[in-house]
Amino acid sequence: MIHDAPRIEVTWGGPYSWPKYEGENNLPAMPEAAGLYLQTFEYRGGYLIYAAGQTRRPAPTRFREHTAHFMNGDYNVLDIVNAQQGVRKEVWHGWNYARSHREEFEERKPIIIDAVRNQLRGFRIFLAVMGPEPRILERLEAAIMNALYEQPPPLCDIPDQGMHLAQRWASEAPILIKNNCAAVLHGLPSVLEI
Repeated sequence: MIHDAPRIEVTWGGPYSWPKYEGENNLPAMPEAAGLYLQTFEYRGGYLIYAAGQTRRPAPTRFREHTAHFMNGDYNVLDIVNAQQGVRKEVWHGWNYARSHREEFEERKPIIIDAVRNQLRGFRIFLAVMGPEPRILERLEAAIMNALYEQPPPLCDIPDQGMHLAQRWASEAPILIKNNCAAVLHGLPSVLEI
């Protein structure tokens, strides 16, 4: 780690509800702000990270798009009870599998949609409000996901693999990120080099 690199402090607010589930999980709505977000599940007095993402638009707008993808079977759907125990058990495998198995999705749709609703209700969202500088957001998203992949089980088991990540290019100077959060975010290093 380069100790004389520029430093950015990132404060993670939350947990927030997935939009439209505030009345069911009694969590506050996420702010109408851009930045980096973490989709998490409650786990052992803290939160287990499923995915990091970034948005340059208000987060609720981005999450409405995520909701549509979940409901259409485009994304992986996990069994929430197992996820909260640190066990990755898929109810539906999205992505490329979903594209070539639409008939299976339609046959199993009631079960899958029920699992989607449970997953969205169970997500706990953390948001770091940051400026819209795309490379900082992209680099931090990549650094978080790569750090999770290197963690011991179950921290490395829950996140989806194969995300398109835009980590630091060789031509970019390193930046140190200090993560601050009042909650325990399992697997998120307190300092990341991006």
